[in-house]
Amino acid sequence: MKKGYLGLWLILVLSLGIFFFISSLDSVNVFGVELKPSKMYSSLVCKSDSDSIIPPPQPKLFPQPVDTASQSILFIGDSMLEGLYPRLAAYADENGHELRVAMWYSSTSQIWGECDTLTHFINKVNPSYIFICLGANELFVKDIAEKRDKYVKNILKQIGDIPYLWIGPPNWKPDTGINKLIAKNTKKGCFFLSDGMTFDRAKDGAHPTRQSAIVWMDSIVRWMPDSCLHPIRMNLPKVKSSRAKRVYALQPKK
Repeated sequence: MKKGYLGLWLILVLSLGIFFFISSLDSVNVFGVELKPSKMYSSLVCKSDSDSIIPPPQPKLFPQPVDTASQSILFIGDSMLEGLYPRLAAYADENGHELRVAMWYSSTSQIWGECDTLTHFINKVNPSYIFICLGANELFVKDIAEKRDKYVKNILKQIGDIPYLWIGPPNWKPDTGINKLIAKNTKKGCFFLSDGMTFDRAKDGAHPTRQSAIVWMDSIVRWMPDSCLHPIRMNLPKVKSSRAKRVYALQPKK
């Protein structure tokens, strides 16, 4: 009795296996008759159409093509510009750019962000590119995200659609969040984090020496082609420093 049932089960399993194998084929011809494939195999083995859809590749943000046109550059910020702008001026001379500098001593994102001084210089210079270096005077401000967020946003609002690069402060001690705040508000590829670099400092212990500022600017330029949202032509200059076309020096706000 058991042997009879065993034989029957073997026949059923073998028949099902043959049927399943035929279902996996595109088509099969038996004695001149074309048998179309069953959907059983695909429903049991294959993924659904939604599972098998491969999403299109996402475009890579970097590197961006380098803008080889001559630029009208506006460089704004605090006293850190004293060391940075002569090297940037050398790059400008080498690459056919014009550099104008608005250096506001002891300034902060709040000072720039609560007035229209930046808009004034944008209207005056009509820049095609803006460099910013701000934050060094705000490294240790408590609750900085709450206190300065609206000012950082207003600076960027005044810049509008003009390509820009915000250079972070050269930390000499851990900050309370100014770098994080700037990075959060700027577009990806528009903020250079200087924190973590090694600088030789002037006697005040904060400002990089002139030679160290040259290395700082060179590091920014090397970073730009592969990481900057708006890289511009910045071939290595033959001289260490040069003069800007114009320097506007603003005294500390009382």
